[in-house]
Amino acid sequence: MESFERRKTDDHLTEDAWSNSLRGTIIPDKGWSQHYDLAKEMGDCHASVGDYTRARQCYDKAAELAPDEAGPYVGLGVIHLQIGELDDAETAFRVACRLEPKSSKALCGLAMSAQRRGQDQQAFDGYLKTLEIDPDEMTALLGLFQVSCRMGSFGQIIRYLELYLEMHPGDLSVMFSLAALYRRDGRLERTRELLERIVLLEPEHADARNLLEEIEHSMVESMDRRTTCLNPMR
Repeated sequence: MESFERRKTDDHLTEDAWSNSLRGTIIPDKGWSQHYDLAKEMGDCHASVGDYTRARQCYDKAAELAPDEAGPYVGLGVIHLQIGELDDAETAFRVACRLEPKSSKALCGLAMSAQRRGQDQQAFDGYLKTLEIDPDEMTALLGLFQVSCRMGSFGQIIRYLELYLEMHPGDLSVMFSLAALYRRDGRLERTRELLERIVLLEPEHADARNLLEEIEHSMVESMDRRTTCLNPMR
């Protein structure tokens, strides 16, 4: 489970040569009327490298150019969330939700804000709404996993991990987390099947090998107990 919990996710563009080239870019005062997409993308790039001042400038400009678009407010919400301004983050995400009620990123942002506040049930519900719209939203999947672990409620997260694996059958970290949840749920045969798949795909996966050994030992012990019950005189 730890490998999935520690997995890093980011809704913004990763730092690459292009984002590095934007570090020193100054937003021009004129000529932006046709460049909402560029302003939004520059905001994402600046945010991805931690340059929140320029990122805010870009998102503000994007919101000015396209006031009905949710994207800039999602970006602003993420910045506020990163620096711990939860009230401002929630406000930005709510504006984004009003502009685009089915924005998975805005709904996920609200759920993240609730999780930061320790409002696990509200976060749980928000992540579920997000995944109903976009089952591929890894940030929501991770958040739901974390909240589920704290609440001790695993039925929903198992379902969405299964859906995610249908779309990403080679994701070993998610596969291992699902195997661990199956084990917790007492579904040992299903656990063994997943662990065998992991070991087949990555023979050096030590955690999977160790858990598979434990599962097989438990299954042998369970079979021995059943045999003893059926044949008490043996």
